[in-house]
Amino acid sequence: MTDERMGDGLWQALEQLPLGSGVVFRHYATSPAERRVLFARVERVARSRRLVLVRAGLVRLGREQGVHGRYRRQGVTGSGQIRTWPAHDRIEALAGVRAGADLLFASPIFATRSHPGSRGSGAIRAAFRIRGVPVPVIALGGMNEARFRRVRPLGFYGWAAIDAWLGDESKPVRRRPKCMP
Repeated sequence: MTDERMGDGLWQALEQLPLGSGVVFRHYATSPAERRVLFARVERVARSRRLVLVRAGLVRLGREQGVHGRYRRQGVTGSGQIRTWPAHDRIEALAGVRAGADLLFASPIFATRSHPGSRGSGAIRAAFRIRGVPVPVIALGGMNEARFRRVRPLGFYGWAAIDAWLGDESKPVRRRPKCMP
């Protein structure tokens, strides 16, 4: 997941992702013109590193491989593109399946700066939220490699993060977190 908090740490985070990982390009607060320029730069890195690039939002930004958000598949994704969906509760998870999502992001599992004031649902509640869902589910919200090892046996396919890639609000971490597909 990307957002403005990453600053220049975005580039190091993209270089640290294992080949074949995915990137959900958000940057919602960035002006449309700057967002397109930034997306094009992320797109070049993603292509060279064989990362799957998904954009959040309705506006096409380039040659993304899919779209993230609560949108019906028709008219939002191109042929062969993947569709990811946020699942903050069981109702959203099931709505994502009905809308044709290929992948769900269950969030927030733990406390995270992306959801100020939320403690997160915790691993067990998140597992109940996704129980029986017929598409892969990515754990999101306060996630890191150690927390993913704890939640993986509960049915999560992989994990995503913003802060795991940052040592503080502006500096990338020195160690290399692993995203588990």
